[in-house]
Amino acid sequence: MLIEISLLVLALTLLGFHLIGRYNESYWKKRGIKFHGENKALGVFGAFLMGKGAIFELLGDLYKKYKNEPVVAIGNLFTPSVFVTNPKNIQHVLQLNFNSFNHRGVEVEKDTLIDSILFMTGNRWKLMRQSMTPLFTTNKLKSMYYIMDRCAQDFVEHIDQNPKTREGKFFDTLTMFCNAAVCGAIFGIGQKSTFDSPFLKMSKGLSTSTWRTSLQFALLSVSPKLAKLVGVSFGAEYEKFFVDAITQVTKQREKENVQRHDFADLAANLRKKGTIKDENTGLELEPTFMLLSAQASFFFLAGVETNANALFNTLVVLCQHPEILEKVHQEIDEHFEKNNNNVTYEVITQLTYLDKVLSESLRMYPPVGYLTRLCIEDSVLPVGDVKIEKGTKLYTPIYELHHDPDLYPNPEVFDPERFSKDRKPNDDIYIPFGMGNRLCIGARYSRLQMMAGLVHVLRNYEVHLEQTGKIGFKPDVLNVRLSNVDIKLTRRNIKA
Repeated sequence: MLIEISLLVLALTLLGFHLIGRYNESYWKKRGIKFHGENKALGVFGAFLMGKGAIFELLGDLYKKYKNEPVVAIGNLFTPSVFVTNPKNIQHVLQLNFNSFNHRGVEVEKDTLIDSILFMTGNRWKLMRQSMTPLFTTNKLKSMYYIMDRCAQDFVEHIDQNPKTREGKFFDTLTMFCNAAVCGAIFGIGQKSTFDSPFLKMSKGLSTSTWRTSLQFALLSVSPKLAKLVGVSFGAEYEKFFVDAITQVTKQREKENVQRHDFADLAANLRKKGTIKDENTGLELEPTFMLLSAQASFFFLAGVETNANALFNTLVVLCQHPEILEKVHQEIDEHFEKNNNNVTYEVITQLTYLDKVLSESLRMYPPVGYLTRLCIEDSVLPVGDVKIEKGTKLYTPIYELHHDPDLYPNPEVFDPERFSKDRKPNDDIYIPFGMGNRLCIGARYSRLQMMAGLVHVLRNYEVHLEQTGKIGFKPDVLNVRLSNVDIKLTRRNIKA
């Protein structure tokens, strides 16, 4: 009897997917938009769940196949969805028509730790972003750089004292540095103990792609209503720990008469001022510890695994190009020796070749492979005169845009000189941190953190590539993660 019931459930499920797929195909045919016929019900998420590759790779296949189309429609269960392939249409979605496309397509207001400016929408996002912006001014970044540099120095000491960290699994080791730097940016201090702390476990839990989180993200993407119905939630297990930590540090900062130019300062000042109000819309936000904890979690969500990934990828491409690595070593050594081994904010901005190397690495391997938006009011994309109706979800490429030979000659060649002043690509085709008003607010912070990590690791170590097979990509739901490759370190002989 159980077998018969199971077969019946399976048959009904398959029939349901078939009917949904036929509806999706008919929906887009009526609107004159080409529909991708594979996985008509679930689209790329169906292929992803069957283990056919990372989401960005599957979207990349569509980019190549439908490159001459302004958009291509894809299955996404009950949510009408298109993949935007034309660069001008991509710019229209991400930058020019912000009023229609300011929603990321993810509902997280009920998830305490994820309810940050990364996922907030509408006027709530605008008001919270305005409140967070003072944390990322040039002067604040200068102050925070000291903490990043201190964390990077401590990181080198940590590697020296723990030989196993030099022998592989270096991505995990890099997350320790990024976690410590984020803790410094939030709490205003760099502590060696943060290389192995509950915050590291939390940041990994929030951002690491597992089968469970991939399934949750897929469900959230194809049907937000169904995800809400079944109670999909992110980070609930870390909520009490993190809210308690932010509450404690904010209260402590309120008692102190000292400015450290970090998130704790910002949180204390917001609480001191009270209700955050938008005079134009009348919207009010209370700076509760819950809300402030969500904003702090943004640093961990966007600044630990993501930045460690960018650092790891950069070290991999440097290993693959020893002549470029040698130039990087020379530039770093020069500035260390010229400045008595003291790498200040001013010094880091003078490392122009390393900066170009990082930019080119972020082109070849952007932290995330694609972006999403939800249309909140009817709009028309300029190329192809494509009408996008309210409620439609849009996917826009990053990885494929960065690897398009029409935009980047010889895109698979690692060439830092692409970012020389006379060759630097336009911001509408180079988008490792996004584009437009929803450009990552912490982009400059992230680059500084990456530069600090690269400078101190490469000053002190030779990096060596270790392959366990053909280099490819991990089947990640969002990130661009290399697979079958690792980094090992050996100490350099440098002047004291």
